[in-house]
Amino acid sequence: MNMIERGRRFVQRMREMGNRSVWEWCQCTHCGSTLTIKHGGYYRRPWTLTGRREVRIQRHLCKECGKTYSETMPWLVRGSWYAREVHRSAVDHWVYVGSSFRRIASVLRSWMGQQERWLLWQVMAREDESRERCYLSSSTVHRWVGGAGKKAQEGIQDQWEDVENSGQFGTDGLWARLRGGAKRVLLLLVDTATGVVWTIHVAAEETSAKAWEQLFRCAKRAGLSWRDLDSVVSDGAQGLLSFLRRLLGRVHHQRCVWHFWRGIAGDIAKVAAGAEEGTREQVRKDVKKLLHAVIDAASYQAAEEAMQRLSAYPGTAQLAQKVNEQLDRLLYHLLPGHEGLVRISPEWLWRDFRLRLSHGRNHGSHERLEQAGALWMVYHNFTPAQWRSERKRKYKHPGLSPLQVAGAAPGEISYLDALEV
Repeated sequence: MNMIERGRRFVQRMREMGNRSVWEWCQCTHCGSTLTIKHGGYYRRPWTLTGRREVRIQRHLCKECGKTYSETMPWLVRGSWYAREVHRSAVDHWVYVGSSFRRIASVLRSWMGQQERWLLWQVMAREDESRERCYLSSSTVHRWVGGAGKKAQEGIQDQWEDVENSGQFGTDGLWARLRGGAKRVLLLLVDTATGVVWTIHVAAEETSAKAWEQLFRCAKRAGLSWRDLDSVVSDGAQGLLSFLRRLLGRVHHQRCVWHFWRGIAGDIAKVAAGAEEGTREQVRKDVKKLLHAVIDAASYQAAEEAMQRLSAYPGTAQLAQKVNEQLDRLLYHLLPGHEGLVRISPEWLWRDFRLRLSHGRNHGSHERLEQAGALWMVYHNFTPAQWRSERKRKYKHPGLSPLQVAGAAPGEISYLDALEV
């Protein structure tokens, strides 16, 4: 069962609970007998986004099995002082707004108790000392977010089952510092055509093939068949190359052109330094122009012709050899069937993950980093891109979520429903 179906079942369960009639509550939830009587009740005073409410919970006693049960409401969370809407708002603030746990707790306290910052929002407001104060803490918000992350981790098995893929994928990593100076890298695998993040895995390093193998095995558990893999774009990590050669030799590896330009910057400087002093800047421009003709070629034939011109340019023998060794990996996106393959590693995906004050890197432990990554992955796949383009940023599928682009539209189901928050 994938995440969309889990979300639908959760919403259906909440609706059935909310629409349950008085007669249906007279049926024992343990044995199904209707020989029940009312058995007192108790009061709960949960905090909601509009303040604290008092609600009476009716209890029932079954004469068949002798057990008692209580009526439940979909907006209440068992064992919590806060309503479900507060839980969902806190998790959404952390993922969508990108704020810290402390600030999330402060804003929610202000809303619920009409205190603290609420007094700044209202011009004529005065603090009401008779009104009950809310004491929601940052540790409570942290626990709720961690619970949602654990739910995302538990549901990794077949979580994207029946979601279509293009066969064109991208990988990238984000380094994080943990307690005690330890470092971990958060690896992801994304469909570059649809934007669906298939899996996220936390590894100690990215230089070994084992770390990348674990990432792809997680994707397999999530519902991705290795037979669907046609090509992968990355920044040239040696561990990934070793894994692909050993287990997925048929998969084409597209080299990220942005990282490739960074790698040859020193070689361009050497060519320019070897020219006469008055012509160095012109030589640098000429070499870059020749390199652009090779790397940005519209076809293999055009790249080969540009490669010959680069080799014939004085002082570029070593640079031309380095480019020629990577030429196929730089141009795999031109092959038939690779239309959805991009030329750069998907570093843009970390933009939303790094919004919070710690830049997405300060989670303390390996487990918390993995939970945060799993939670963000579910959020990303369910959340539509904004309609409006920014000054320096345009969206490939405005108004559509990655799951919609992949043909698995979640409809009214949100990522919070899928995580059963």
